[in-house]
Amino acid sequence: MNGRVLHIELKRSVAPWPGVVVLGGSLAVLCLIDGIWWKGTAGWTAQWTSMALWTRYLLGFWWPLVVGMGAVYGLRDSRSRMAELLTTTPLPAWRRAALPAGAMALVLASGFGLLVLVGGVQVSLGATTYTSPGWLPISLVAALALVAAAVFGMGVARALPSVLTPPALTVLFLLLISLLRQNNEEALPSGVAPNRLALLSPVTADPREMLLTLSDSVHLGQTLWLLGLLATGFALLSAATRRTRLLAVAPTLAGAALAVLILPAAPRDTYVVDKTAATLVCDGPVCVTRANHSHLPELAPRGKEALRVLRDSLGGKAPNSVREDTELRALGDERRLSGDVVLIDFDDPLIAHAAGAGLTRLLVAQGLAPNCAPSTTWEGGGLVDIPAQSIAASWALGDHQLEPLQQPDTDEYAQRAWANAEVAWEKLAALPPAEQRSRIAQVHAAALSCQNELTALTGETSP
Repeated sequence: MNGRVLHIELKRSVAPWPGVVVLGGSLAVLCLIDGIWWKGTAGWTAQWTSMALWTRYLLGFWWPLVVGMGAVYGLRDSRSRMAELLTTTPLPAWRRAALPAGAMALVLASGFGLLVLVGGVQVSLGATTYTSPGWLPISLVAALALVAAAVFGMGVARALPSVLTPPALTVLFLLLISLLRQNNEEALPSGVAPNRLALLSPVTADPREMLLTLSDSVHLGQTLWLLGLLATGFALLSAATRRTRLLAVAPTLAGAALAVLILPAAPRDTYVVDKTAATLVCDGPVCVTRANHSHLPELAPRGKEALRVLRDSLGGKAPNSVREDTELRALGDERRLSGDVVLIDFDDPLIAHAAGAGLTRLLVAQGLAPNCAPSTTWEGGGLVDIPAQSIAASWALGDHQLEPLQQPDTDEYAQRAWANAEVAWEKLAALPPAEQRSRIAQVHAAALSCQNELTALTGETSP
């Protein structure tokens, strides 16, 4: 297969369209829709690893479609009624199969590669200063998955030349992905299928934690399985007899068997913490992960100022350090709090969007009334934590009136919550200074115990 023949194949066949669909469709989803892939530290342009995982996540759309498009391409000879004629030519069957398979592989690898290039350029132009080579195998396996699915579809269509073959393969792969799909509701992504079987699907859960990456055993196991699928597709594409077609199934079975032996049995061995990304980088008492090292120059002076305010407010019970929260938790799980540390989460919209004096205020608020379940969904903070934190921070910073940490919502429930906060602020301001300090200490203790801070401010009994 030379360049001229390949050029003619690409020019006169439908081979380029799968690559165009993968590239154009992915960019349309990622760039034109304001989804969760633009939010937080695990956004698709925030870090290299999350960029690779988001492109893998999109295989849930493209993997079934690509196998169907490959099947349509594989029906070309039967539709033109040239299958028997081609078998009489002296050219070996595998060489005839190499041309369409190579064209399909080239356009899919190019299309997906351009998608990764677009994401990589945006990551490089962003605020991240951390580059991990761990993203590369994630993307390489994704490209292999697309090529393997397309060639497999071509081979099956050559073996079963029916107009029903492409839609049947597409539906089959859709059902396979649905059954094996993983979600990220737990601390580590998992699914209803056994973990080893679930990992036969190249589709990953939508990234929620930037410190997580896939383990080496996952890369190796999926590569073996996909190579087997690719080999079966190519063997079916070049097979001339029924016996050869039956033997062509062997690489897929062998690849799946080896993969099941290698792939991890538990989610905790599937998604592992990138230890280099999670390494803490400190400026005095203020520490962040290496992945978020770009935040440290602004955070460090504000963190030190906040610790000084906290010492004036809480005395010996004040926190003595500010540290990025790296604990893995399931959605909705409470985090373990310590009175010695102010935990910050850059996935919290308030922290991520804060700067200058506003960042100092947020750190003071988090130190006085830490929240057990921080907002990491980019939908704002809770109606209990934010008002209480606003009151505590306003008191510690000597404000004459309540300064909300965020603009109050306009719905009735939010307005009622902030009205209660105004009442609690007035009651606190009317107390003697010693009693005010005692109430703030009670708020701090209640927050560390995950109790209602507003009841501690008003002197009521926590329900």
